[in-house]
Amino acid sequence: MKIEDFLYVIGNDFYTGVPDSLLSPLCDYLMDTYGIDKNHHIISANEGNSVAIAAGYNLSTGKIPVVYMQNSGEGNIVNPVTSLLHQKVYSIPMIFIIGWRGEPGVHDEPQHVFQGEITSGILSLLQIDYFVVSSETSVEELQNKMKEFNEILKEGKDVAFIVKKNALEYNSKPLYINNFFNSREEILEKITEYSKDDLIVSTTGKTSRELFEIRERNNITHKYDFLTVGSMGHCSSIALGVAINCPEKKVWCIDGDGACIMHMGAMATIGSVKPNNLIHIVINNESHESVGGLPTVSKNIDLCGIAKSCGYEYVESIDSLEKLKIILDKVTSEENKLTFLEIKAKIGSRKDLGRPTISAKENKDNFMQYIKELKEEKK
Repeated sequence: MKIEDFLYVIGNDFYTGVPDSLLSPLCDYLMDTYGIDKNHHIISANEGNSVAIAAGYNLSTGKIPVVYMQNSGEGNIVNPVTSLLHQKVYSIPMIFIIGWRGEPGVHDEPQHVFQGEITSGILSLLQIDYFVVSSETSVEELQNKMKEFNEILKEGKDVAFIVKKNALEYNSKPLYINNFFNSREEILEKITEYSKDDLIVSTTGKTSRELFEIRERNNITHKYDFLTVGSMGHCSSIALGVAINCPEKKVWCIDGDGACIMHMGAMATIGSVKPNNLIHIVINNESHESVGGLPTVSKNIDLCGIAKSCGYEYVESIDSLEKLKIILDKVTSEENKLTFLEIKAKIGSRKDLGRPTISAKENKDNFMQYIKELKEEKK
C-alpha cells in the first residue's frame, strides 16, 4: 500500500516517534512532507517520550496524535500507556504505528525474534486494539478498520497498526547527510588500535557489526567485545556495570548519538559513580543511521557540556582522525579518569557490511570467559 493512501485513511496531521527500518516509507514521507516541525512531526528521544508528547498534543488540541516506532519500543511505552493513557487514569486516545521486526516465520536478527513473538500479545495485555497491515491489505480494508478504530478512539482508548515488512511503499528517498568526513568504521579501526586487550562494550546497530568485521579482518579475537545487539540506549549502563567490576582493565563504551540520547539519564549515573577506568565514546553522525538515517537532536545539543555537568572528568569533542589519535594517545598513557569523547562521523556504511557470524550467547560466553581469566590472573 502506498504510504500516501495509508496516511490519508488514518487522517491525522501530528506524528511523533522513533525511526524504524520497516517504517522507512512512513519516516521518509514525513521528512519529505514536514521535515522536523513542532506542529506536525517530532522525532523523540525514546518511545515513552513520544507517548508523552502525543498526550500533550491531545490535551491541548483535542485531536488524535500518531506515535510510530519499531516493536522493540513497546517496552518503553508500557509505563505511560498504563499510568497515563489508560481509561482508568486519564483516558487519552492515540494511534500507534508499529513496525513488526521479528515477525514469526520471517527471518530476522536475534534481538528481534522474541520481541516479534510477543508484539501483539503486549498490545493485548495493554488493552490496545490492533490491526495487522500487510502488503495484501487493501485501502478498503483499511478504511473499514479505521471506521471501527474511530469509534474506539472516541471512547478515549488507544489503537494500533502493526506493520509487516514491505507492507508500505513510498517512491522517494530523502538524502540524509552531514558535514563530517570520517566514517564510523575508520573511527572504530583507530579505537581498536588503542584499546588492544581492553574490554569494549559497543552499541546496537551498525557499530557492533563494523566492530565485529574489523576484528575478523585483523584476525583479532572477539572475546574483548560485548556486542549489544539490542537494548538501544543501554550500552553505557552495561559498560558501567562491567567497569565497576573489572577495575584492572580499561572499559571502552562505544555509543551512538541516537542511543546515548535515548536514555541519557545513564550519563548522570555514570558521572556520579565515576569509574576511572571507563572511556565513554559517542560516535556522533547526527542520525539514526542503522534504521534509515533520519536526524537525531544531537546537532542541536552540547553532548560534551552535558558530560561535564554529569561529572565526567575528561571530556573532548573530536572531528578528525588526526585529533582522535592525539586524544587516544593521551587517554591511554595518562592516569585513568572517567572520560567522555564525542567523535564526529559522516553518515553511511559499506554496502557489503555483514553481521556477526557468532550467536549473541557465544559472544556473551566468550566475553565472560575473558573477564574470568583476567580475574584469575590477578589472584
